[in-house]
Amino acid sequence: MPAYKLEEVHDLFAQALNAGDVDTVISLYEPEAVVFSQPGQVLAGREAIREAMSAYLAKKPKFILHSRSVFKAGEIALLRSRWTISETDASGETVEYEVKPTLVLRRQGDETWQVVIDNPSGGE
Repeated sequence: MPAYKLEEVHDLFAQALNAGDVDTVISLYEPEAVVFSQPGQVLAGREAIREAMSAYLAKKPKFILHSRSVFKAGEIALLRSRWTISETDASGETVEYEVKPTLVLRRQGDETWQVVIDNPSGGE
C-alpha cells in the first residue's frame, strides 16, 4: 500500500512489520534506497533491503509505535519515531528493546512518498 500522506508512513510500517509483510515494507522504499542497518553496514537497493528484512521478519518480532514526528520541506521529508521491539532470542526468552529510527523520504511523481534513507538506530 503506497503512502500518499506523510502521516501514514509510520502506520504503514507498523502494520506491515507486525504482519511480516515484506512486500509492503519494501514498497515503501525507493528502488535505490539505503538502510544503515548497523554501524558500518549499509544495505543499498530494494533487493538487499528485502533480503535482510525477510531474514529479520522471519523471527516474528513485534513492533509497538510510541511516538512520531514529521518534518517536511517541499518534496523531501524527515520522519522520526520511537518503537519498542519484542523478539525471541535463541534460548526462547523474550527480549525487548527500543529504537528511534530516522527516515528521509521523497515525494514521487505519482504523489506517493518513499524512503530514500533509513537509519533504524536514529543518530546513534
